[in-house]
Amino acid sequence: MATQQIEDPVKRKIAEYALITVSIWIMVVGIYFFKFPNNFSFGGVTGFSSVVSRLTGMNASDFTFAVNTGLLVLGFLFLGTDVGIKTVYSSMLMSFSLSALDRFMPMAGTITDQPMLELIFAIFLPAVGSAVLFNIGSAILFNIGASSGGTDIIAMILKAHSSMNIGTALLVVDITSVVMSFFVFGPTTGLYSSLGLMAKSLVIDGVIENINLCKCFNIICDDPDPICDFIIKDLNRSATIYKAQGAFSHHSKTVIMTTMKRSQAVRLRNYIKKVEPTAFILISNSSEIIG
Repeated sequence: MATQQIEDPVKRKIAEYALITVSIWIMVVGIYFFKFPNNFSFGGVTGFSSVVSRLTGMNASDFTFAVNTGLLVLGFLFLGTDVGIKTVYSSMLMSFSLSALDRFMPMAGTITDQPMLELIFAIFLPAVGSAVLFNIGSAILFNIGASSGGTDIIAMILKAHSSMNIGTALLVVDITSVVMSFFVFGPTTGLYSSLGLMAKSLVIDGVIENINLCKCFNIICDDPDPICDFIIKDLNRSATIYKAQGAFSHHSKTVIMTTMKRSQAVRLRNYIKKVEPTAFILISNSSEIIG
């Protein structure tokens, strides 16, 4: 039993870091192959990287690496160990991955001649990676106590040492990089960057909501025991049961209330149809469950 208690946290930790790694790589693909070549200037450090690269001639990946490293140092100075090993890992992984791609797969230009198509991928891939970070990706980090570094560290510092609205502060940073893109790259790139900034938050919110989506069951049945046994033993979930009475027939019924993941919901629905086809099932969606 003691061995199991040791192994489970280790496996969980490995799974968390594997998910962080995949999430960061999804973000890196969107940033390096679609965002940087088109000079899209929205979204934190990587948004500023394109602008600074044009103004100074410094490589965008190298600038991202330098700024992320500097922000990590600031994080340790102002937050100490609260920065978190996962945030350090995420930030360094992104920086090293961008630099490695720049060394081994240099981009001479854009992949296609369709900027709108590339904007979609520049928004969608980092948003998915961020949302997954958010749920364990700024569509996968904050739920497991990590962030992708960069301006997220600034947000953590502001949260710890001021009463400033973090969302507003980060929005100002993003807007600043977008405004700069109008002057540095011209109105076309600036408008694309503006569109990207507006769409990014919507995509992240949508991905997060879908990742968190659960199914809530209200099952009205005659024999709750086999259904409850299946929920507890096969699905490893729990349930609440209470007695009810039909308004028309006045027959006694049992109501089972439970919540689970979508994949489990399919199994439960099929099982109820098999053991008690006459049961009344009400299934609803919920994107946030507390307790």
